[in-house]
Amino acid sequence: MSKPSTKKKVAEHLEVTIESLDEEGIGLATWQGKRVLVPGTLPGERVEVAVDNEGQRQMGGRVLRRMTSAPERSRRWACPHAQDCLGCGLISMDYAAQLRFKQEKVARALDAQGTQTGARVLPILEAPNPLGYRCSAKLAIGKERGKVRIGLYRRHSHELVDIGDCPLHHPLINQIASVVREEIERQGVWVYNPARGSGLLRYLAVRVSPTRNEAMVTFITAERNYREITHLAKWLVKKVPQVVSVQQNVNASAGNVIFGNQTLKMLGHPALLDQVGELRLRISPTSFFQVNHAQAERIYALVRRWAACRPEDLALDLYCGIGGIALNLARDAATVLGIEVVEEAVRNAADNARLNNLGNCRFRAGDAAELLEDLELEIAPGAVAVVNPPRKGCEAEVLKRLAALAPRVLLYVSCNPTSLARDLEMLATLGYQTEEIQPVDMFPQTPHVECVARLVPKKTP
Repeated sequence: MSKPSTKKKVAEHLEVTIESLDEEGIGLATWQGKRVLVPGTLPGERVEVAVDNEGQRQMGGRVLRRMTSAPERSRRWACPHAQDCLGCGLISMDYAAQLRFKQEKVARALDAQGTQTGARVLPILEAPNPLGYRCSAKLAIGKERGKVRIGLYRRHSHELVDIGDCPLHHPLINQIASVVREEIERQGVWVYNPARGSGLLRYLAVRVSPTRNEAMVTFITAERNYREITHLAKWLVKKVPQVVSVQQNVNASAGNVIFGNQTLKMLGHPALLDQVGELRLRISPTSFFQVNHAQAERIYALVRRWAACRPEDLALDLYCGIGGIALNLARDAATVLGIEVVEEAVRNAADNARLNNLGNCRFRAGDAAELLEDLELEIAPGAVAVVNPPRKGCEAEVLKRLAALAPRVLLYVSCNPTSLARDLEMLATLGYQTEEIQPVDMFPQTPHVECVARLVPKKTP
């Protein structure tokens, strides 16, 4: 005789009042001592929730019915995919309230470290366009019940949500995704099935130049394919003539990494020509570049102003990417040295220096800590340094070697307040005082916030 199950049954429906938002902008409530995470809700709202999962300390669910609405709930925009996609955690919130949330998020991260209380946090720079600002997108391609889907995976699942006309994407991205969806179905292109590990077409990556209204499209495939992808590319260009470059990237791996190591030009130009402020930039298919051009331009201008490079200065740009910050510094400094681990980005950066007639730039590919060690005898104290690391922030060894170079001003560009606060604390122990921090709303409708921090050497008593 089998024993009765001791697994606790998940309650189907709950009625809860949202108490606060977590760092990802997800509503938090309490039910019988457990946290309840409910995306798309705001503090003060009473909601009926369908519970999807339950653990020992928390449960997660989705809104079935909203009994009360918070004053901060937006009346200006709505997205029919918000409950499924969950890519825009704050889209239900009024924009002014979003800015307050992000300003407070930065302050909380700094307070948690406790050593940067003297830093002045400036009011956040709001985005001129809270919608339609994303100029690049990486979209998964799948098939369900014979219908092609192009979109994003639902958070913490393998379920693909077809997002249609995403309100955050540049309109050209949505147009391209729509045409690709139609052509995959019409031409019968074999869509990759991750569960079976079979198929051809896996992802669609699109970059748009908003100033030129042109786009580069990359089809990510499980294997190299000429005939089908070329046919698909030709029809795409015919229907959307703004597409000036079509690439094929081959990714045969079974993991969640989108791009593989091999990229082949199918049609048009090998890179996308873009412009941000005064800079012209060529961007290759797999290189990283900011998704919000308007706010990227403001960050470049701020970094240039805070750096205040003199004609005799050497400026160092760590994690330089395709050179956006370095090229702006080169307009004032004698020499700019950019360091980046991705070799393709370094080639892009050197190409962009030539494109802008900036002959005082050098770029090196390699590990930041190792290259900084090599530069200790080459860079005299008093240089200008900028770091723009990924979300995880800088390695401790990078910060130690950077401080040892004794730059007269150090600027830290970050997309993660938590890792920024941690690294500012370490730099404080290495002799650098954070004077001011400028939050920038690079990603409206999401909980993410960019920051630029200005540090100078501590004054000796």
